Amino acid sequence: MLNNLGIKFFYLKKSVMETIINSIPGYKVFEYQLVLNPHEELRHKIMQTKQHFFDTYQASAALYNKPFVCLAHFVQYGLFEERIINRLQAIAMGFHPIKIPLKDFGSFPSHTIYINVTAKLPIQSLVKQVRAETQKLMKLDADHKPHFMLEPHITVARKLLPWQYEKGWLEYSHKHFTASFIADAMLLLKRPVGEKNYQVVQRFEFQNLLIKTISQGELFGS
Repeated sequence: MLNNLGIKFFYLKKSVMETIINSIPGYKVFEYQLVLNPHEELRHKIMQTKQHFFDTYQASAALYNKPFVCLAHFVQYGLFEERIINRLQAIAMGFHPIKIPLKDFGSFPSHTIYINVTAKLPIQSLVKQVRAETQKLMKLDADHKPHFMLEPHITVARKLLPWQYEKGWLEYSHKHFTASFIADAMLLLKRPVGEKNYQVVQRFEFQNLLIKTISQGELFGS
């Protein structure tokens, strides 16, 4: 059995090894988001809504979350990035631009308030295709599986305290918001795990082309 000194050395050695591994190109773990991004004018309008929520209810997460529709969220080693990009590019080439109408507000009790996406089916269809063709590539391990968003929305604020949610929803359940945008592409964003700011990895334009997609079985040789 390890004594206290041995245990400390073991964890120190483990920490050093993790640092070394994370410094090797390809073995660094990143957090990714696949999103639909509104045009600049609408992003500004949504950020004004989020700023109002922050000013009124001191919910800092309202300002941290960017104004987009999230399709998928996952963590993965950087060495998988090129293969994920290739699969997403193939999906986007065969998909069509989507009109996304936004109307008023909804909530996930008792922690999140969001802007409603009223035409969900086209986005859900896209998410299901992404899930079918990239799920294995996006899975880091048994404890870090990708999350696919089948309830499309734009977050105003999340991780709310009970009082923030209750008072915020009392106001926002009666507020109105109307807008729409054409999503002609999806964006892949990433950041190193533990960091705040995302950067754009690649933009995938929807081209509505007839193409043959490759199944995950073909991709992995099974």
